[in-house]
Amino acid sequence: MTGIFRLAPATALAAALALGGCASFSPDGGMSVVADVTKRTINKEATAVRAAEDGDRVRAASRRLLARPLNADAAVQLALLNNKGLQAAYDELALSEADLVQDSLPPNPTFSLSHISGDGAFEAERQVAGDILALATLPARSEIARDRFHQAQLKAALATLRLATDVRRTYVRTVAASELVALLTEAQSAAEATAQLARKLGETGALNRLDQAREQVFYAETTAELASARQAAASARERLTRLMGLWGDDLAFRLPDHLPELPRQPLTEPLVEADAVGHRVDLQIARIELAALAKSLSLTEATRFVNLLDLAGIDRTTRDPDGRKFSERGVDVQFQIPIFDGGEVRVRQAVESYNLAFNRLTEKAVNIRSEARDAYRSYRSTYDIARHYQREVLPLRQIISDEMQLRYSSMQVDVFALLVEARQRIASRRAAIDASSNFFLAQTELSAAINGGSSGASENAPQLTASARDPSSD
Repeated sequence: MTGIFRLAPATALAAALALGGCASFSPDGGMSVVADVTKRTINKEATAVRAAEDGDRVRAASRRLLARPLNADAAVQLALLNNKGLQAAYDELALSEADLVQDSLPPNPTFSLSHISGDGAFEAERQVAGDILALATLPARSEIARDRFHQAQLKAALATLRLATDVRRTYVRTVAASELVALLTEAQSAAEATAQLARKLGETGALNRLDQAREQVFYAETTAELASARQAAASARERLTRLMGLWGDDLAFRLPDHLPELPRQPLTEPLVEADAVGHRVDLQIARIELAALAKSLSLTEATRFVNLLDLAGIDRTTRDPDGRKFSERGVDVQFQIPIFDGGEVRVRQAVESYNLAFNRLTEKAVNIRSEARDAYRSYRSTYDIARHYQREVLPLRQIISDEMQLRYSSMQVDVFALLVEARQRIASRRAAIDASSNFFLAQTELSAAINGGSSGASENAPQLTASARDPSSD
């Protein structure tokens, strides 16, 4: 059998052994890239829960976050720790690493043993066969496998960023919905008082039926609107709960009563396109796909005519009926003859796959630039509108309210004029809540447009808030 191993080229065997020794699993299952991208992009911790001690750390960290009212950052971190769909994405990453290790291993040799005897004669044959073509192309295939694994790491990072973006959207909508419920509760109380007063005045003949009906229908509509707002707030909270992966006693988490203050200054525009092209994770994935397909195309062209090459070492021992023994050693080579299939189909498929990836990468780069510009314009527009409500509309409404109170105290206006003004003030406050919510949603979309993580900007884009509707026009 020693002669058999001399049949294989020494350099190929050495390369196989070296490559086989390099193929191993990483300690963290490929999470280093995911953790680095997550930390650098959104300053959060990404953890794969794969052992009991990992689960203990996650529960301890979750308890610390849940001990106080959640801000948007805390909600995102809770989701990254507890969302099981994200953990499933990390499990897929671990499976991709297994594929990498598998594709980086040299092909296993095949050993066969046959023994034939009869009429005092026998023949014994031992054979070791190996796929020489697979061994020769192992370095190229290993490099492609490493690219695919890096692509899988970035896909896991992209899933992390998308979850973080979804959590921020839902957090903003949940807090804004709760703030709207509080406002409509106040409006309902005012409308109820107005309706009762209108009823009493109607009984005395001081108010006609038309004005009574106007006040009563406003109360009825506000009551229905409050019920709808409460349901919307409850549904938004449940969606946030699902994204954070919470259940049981953790459902009692607390949220603030209102959205945070607007930043003093908005972000500036000059680098938004360059930042998006340089940082978008989905664009990096597309680049790696193109590079892997280029390497695959080169490998396909190199093995166009020969895609099967097996080499076997044979050791045969024969004894004839007279008792004489003969030993034979030799080589068996198997390869395909490209008579009908010269590899044109495989090459054409590889070329078109590369062209497809190239065009999709180019399209994505163009779209990313446009998305970044559009997201920034929406960000600035919503910031200016929200700031306008905070600096102009609400202060003016407060001045009007104070002046109306003074005039009511001096009996210059009646109670109904005071209540109409209160309804206008509530409408302005509601519009201000919408404007603030739209800004924080636009801020989230801008971050997703630059870093990646948006699962559909068009359906999640905030709607610009128009001026508050004047309820006195009803």
